[in-house]
Formats: sequence, C-alpha cells, structure tokens
Amino acid sequence: MARLLQRLGYLAVRRRRLVLATWLIGLVALGGLAGAFKGTFSDAFEVPGTESQRAMELIERAVPQASADGAIGRVVFAAKEGERVDEAKVGAAVKQLGTVPDVASATPPVVSKDGRIAYTDLQFAVDEMEVGAAQTDAIERAAHGAAPQVEFAGAAAATESEPPIGEALGVLVAVVVLAITFGSLLAAGLPLLTALIGVGFGMLGIQLASGFTDLTSTSLTLAAMLGLAVGIDYALFILSRHRTQVRDGMGIADSIALAVGTAGSAVVFAGSTVMIALVALVMTGTPFLAQMGIAAAGAIAVAVLASLTFVPALLAVGGARLVRGKTFSADVTREAKPTLGARWVGVVMRRPVVAAGLVVVALGALAIPALDVRLGLPNGGSANPDTTERKAYDLVSEGFGVGVNGQLTVVAQGGDPRATATAIAKLPDVAVVSPPQVIPGQDLALISVTPSSGPSSEPTEDLVNAIRDARFAGDVLVTGETAAAIDVSQKMADSLIPYLAVVVGLALLLLMIAFRSILVPLTAIGGFLLTIVASFGAVVLVFQEGVGADLIGVGQTGPLVSLLPVLIIGVIFGLAMDYQVFLVSKMHEEFAHGATARDAVRDGFRGSARVVTAAALIMISVFAGFILPDDPIIKSIGFAFAVGILIDAFLIRMTLIPALMTLLGARAWWLPRWLDRIIPNLDIEGTAIERAPKPAQPRVAEGGSPITAL
Repeated sequence: MARLLQRLGYLAVRRRRLVLATWLIGLVALGGLAGAFKGTFSDAFEVPGTESQRAMELIERAVPQASADGAIGRVVFAAKEGERVDEAKVGAAVKQLGTVPDVASATPPVVSKDGRIAYTDLQFAVDEMEVGAAQTDAIERAAHGAAPQVEFAGAAAATESEPPIGEALGVLVAVVVLAITFGSLLAAGLPLLTALIGVGFGMLGIQLASGFTDLTSTSLTLAAMLGLAVGIDYALFILSRHRTQVRDGMGIADSIALAVGTAGSAVVFAGSTVMIALVALVMTGTPFLAQMGIAAAGAIAVAVLASLTFVPALLAVGGARLVRGKTFSADVTREAKPTLGARWVGVVMRRPVVAAGLVVVALGALAIPALDVRLGLPNGGSANPDTTERKAYDLVSEGFGVGVNGQLTVVAQGGDPRATATAIAKLPDVAVVSPPQVIPGQDLALISVTPSSGPSSEPTEDLVNAIRDARFAGDVLVTGETAAAIDVSQKMADSLIPYLAVVVGLALLLLMIAFRSILVPLTAIGGFLLTIVASFGAVVLVFQEGVGADLIGVGQTGPLVSLLPVLIIGVIFGLAMDYQVFLVSKMHEEFAHGATARDAVRDGFRGSARVVTAAALIMISVFAGFILPDDPIIKSIGFAFAVGILIDAFLIRMTLIPALMTLLGARAWWLPRWLDRIIPNLDIEGTAIERAPKPAQPRVAEGGSPITAL
C-alpha cells in the first residue's frame, strides 16, 4: 500500500494544477447539484419493528387521513396569576390557527380547572422540517393578544438557526495550535484549507443525498464535526512528516511522495477504521442512526482522499515556503534540549507500574456514574428554561399535570375497549384515561392515557411496560411520542453490547494486521474500553446528575440522548485508533530498524508526541465548539467527543500505552509464525519504500515554481 500511495504522491506533484482545479471545480459543481436537487431533513426518531411504530402503522391503515409524517405543535395561553383566560379570545385565536397554511387542524382549547391556562394542539399536514418561518410567524400572529402570555411547543415553536460561533471558535483554536506547532501561518493554513474543502464536499454531498433519501438533520452536524476534525489532523500528519524529511535533507518532490506513502498509509488505515465503525451503525437496526453513520463515513472518506491528493498538490505549489518555521527532525538526538514529550515519556518509563495504575484507577473512578445511566429522547422538559418550548411545558404541567406533556395512545384491537380502558385506569401512575374512541367500520379503538409523571420519568416508563405486559381480552399496543422514545431507548440499549463486540473484534483484527502483534492490539483495546466507560461516566455526571452543568450551559439535566452511547463507541473507537496508529507505528518503525524495545518506545514517542498532541488539541477544540449551541443533542455529543478525545489521547495513548509497552518489552511485538504467514503485510510505516531507491524526479524551486515541467 505504501508504494502505491508514494506513486500517487508523485502523480499529485506532477499534476498539481490539475488536481487542485479538479477539487475546486468539483466543489462548485456539487454545490450547483445540491442547490438544484436537495430535499428536506427529518428529525423523526423512528425504529421499524417496535411496538409504538407498529401501532402507528395500524392507525394509519385504519384512518388514512392520519399521518405519522405530519408534525404536531402546541400553543399554550396563560393569564396572570389569580386571573382567568378570556375563553372567547382564546377560541377565536384557535379558529384562526386552524387557517394557518399547512395546519391541518387545531383542537378545541382545553382549559385548566382554575381557568388560568389553556392550550390547543395543532396537527400539520407536513413534517416538522417543512414547517418554516412563514408558518410559525403566522401562528404567532394568530395567537397574539389572546392572553397575556402565549408560548409555543413542538412544530409551532419558531426555530432560529444559531450562528456557528462554536465551529468558528474551534477553527480559531486550530489555527493557533497549528501556528504554534509549525511557527508559520502559511503552513498552519494548509491543514485548515484541506479540512474546509473536505467538509464542503461532505456537506454538499449530504444536501444532495437528502433529495433522494430520508436523512436526519443531525447527520449534517455529525459529518461536519468529524470531517473538520479529522480533515485537519490527517493533513497535519502528512505535512509534519514532509517538513521533517525536508529538514533532514530530502528534496521537496521526493519528500512529498514519501510523506504520502508513509504518513498517508497511516491516514488510510486510521480513516478506514473510523469509516468502518461508523458504517457498522447500520447493525443497530435504527434507520436514523444508520443514516448518521453513513453520512459521517462519507465525510471521513472525503477527508482521506483530500489528504492523499489535495495536500500533496498544495505542498508542491507551496514548495520551500511551506517548510519554513519550526520543523522537528526524525533524529530525536538532534534536539537541543529535551522536549516536554521527551520528559513526560521519561517519567512514565521510569515508573510504568505507577503510571498505568494511576490511569486505570482515575478512569475507573470517573466511570462509576455510568452505572446509573438513563437513556431517553429530548422533549420540552429537557429544553433550557428560557426557551418558549420549556415555558409551554411548564405551563401545561402547572395547569394540567406534568403527564399531559407525555400522553400515551393505546390502540385496542378486539375485545371490549371500555373494559380495557377501565383496566388501564387501575394501573399505577395513571392520572386520566379518556373514553375509548371507536373507529367506525374497524375493529379498533383509541384510548388516550395521561400518566401522573413526566414523559422522561421512570414511573411513566414502568406504566408503558405495565400496559404492554397486562392481559386484555384483545390486542393492545401503546404508541405516542413518549412510548416511541422509550422504544428507541430500549433499542439502543439492546444494540449496545453487540455493537461494542463488533467494534472490539474489528479493532483486534485491524491492529493485528497493522502492527503484526498480538499484545499491542490487546493493550489498545483495553485502553479503548477505559476511554469509553470513563467518557460515559463524565457525560452522565454532567448531563444527568448536573455536576458542573452550569459551566457549559446545560439548562436542564435528565436522561442522556439514547443514541449517544452507540455514537461514543463508534466515533471514539475510530479516533482512538488514529492516535494508536500514529504513536505506536513510530515505535514499531524504530524497533524494526534495530532499536531495543525500550529505546523504540522512547524514541518512537519522542518522534510523534508533539504532532499527535497538536492533533488532539485541534480535535478537542473542534468538538468543544459544538458544546456552545443550545440543542441538547448537539451539546451532549460535542461534550462526549471532546472529553473522550482528551481522555484517550493524553491518558490512554500518551500515558497508559507507553507504560504497558515498557513493561512488555520485546514481547509486545511477538506474533506466532503461522499467523505471520497468514495476515497481509500492510507496511503502514513505509519502511520498504524508505529503503528502496527513489525514481528520478524533477526538482521544485525554492519558491515553489517548477524548474522543469512536472
């Protein structure tokens, strides 16, 4: 693979203008296609085969005009304390709401016992992503003046797109880290430009795909998050290798090709692990999660391709200008004084048992809160207190009980629906059971059940399970947003262990092939599992228990988003393997060139720690930027990824792994002979091409201009 990538590097140098023009023209063309054919995104968390989904499909067949795709909104009216709402004004407003474009119906207003609070539910004829500012503005105008306080929830609430402040801050930090790393703004700009081109391709590709298939809006955010982070990191690794080789006396053209063949091999391997882990989300059986995984994997593929073609072409154009500033020799003995990384690995290697023990104990303690993790989906109660969604949720809870925010729909087929309703009313945590609504011409009845507890509470989940477990005369199914959220969370929990097993098995196989070792993959997997449980613990501590929640703007604690654990496993696995590959491949290279096992750990760490540190800081800053938006899903994902990379890069890969490698010594690289003959030799360090004679190549001028036609 290294030889093939080296030839690709030479090709990118010779045809650099064509390569750059192809990327830029492709970006413009893809933008035009995306603008012409893009569709809408959906935020529906539906899982085929669950009871709630089967019940909805049953309702749609019995009542064709009922559509699961139609969005639902709520408008809440409230008078001042001690006063009553003007029911005539509220009634007139509800009639006006029913005439708003794309609003199919507005229910008659429901008034609280004290008369202070009233609400109406709006059924839209389109899905939530198609409800835009025109509709929400019309809803606000229709409701204005009907009561002193009017709040909106669901699709009736206006959604304001937040400025990308977090993303901008992440990019700014990346620029600072790159500038410090290379001592050159020009060199710092290359990884950033590469990442932005790659993210642009990824985002436009997803926009185009939305016109032909259903995609969730979170797919865009996850793809942007990962594409930006790995795009910078992969370009950084290749650029760093190139600058080091030029400093050590290699010609620019040869150095570019060799950097693509060596660091590029590691990029391909690392990117492949991330993509495989993301695509494997398909096995969870949840379409929205599979969509997110495939979309993000596409963004990673673009980042890898840009690193192997766009980066070497830019390096050829930049010539000597891109190797000015700080460079780090591959010969660590040339360093004038020990670097921080050299001093750190020296401390770890002197006391490897203590270093490993402290990491394991600290991360084990951080993982303890994960034992009490609860999963769910966001609702009005999880929104920040100053939002209209949260105010509407609180008003309804005050006037009608918190359970009204999470009503259940029971579909009774066969038997006596009145007897079924009576039996349900006797179950614990039931506040109100409505009379059965029998559908004419169908052996089907709908029963509305209002729990006494909120939609995200354990008693409500217990009530759903109790209805499903009870024996009735006919078939009984439970659906509604609350039941669907419970089903999705259970589906995620059930798929967690199988998915983790697939990811761990994949990691063992890939790392065994990469490093031709048994023990190195085992140490990598052990560290990965520590990262996962510690990351879970940190997210639970902040987002569920509320420890330090105010510091990052978490307005409301509660269950974690049900898709988060699976995403943490898939994404952190892939990114952890990035750092494992870039750090340990350098150690393997030193060992293969004759260094002792101990010297290989020390020199390999010194040769890669600085650039890996920069890469980790960049990735952490990019992910941390996504903590700033108010969206609870995006905030928790950004926090989980940032903490996961922080733990994995600095505690696992740069502390635990060197300590374990020191303890293992030469045994770390042991591989049975029979297995050595079976598995392929990928040579991700590129040792074969470094020893092979280089083909004659035209030179590149100091200023970057070609001396001869390339």
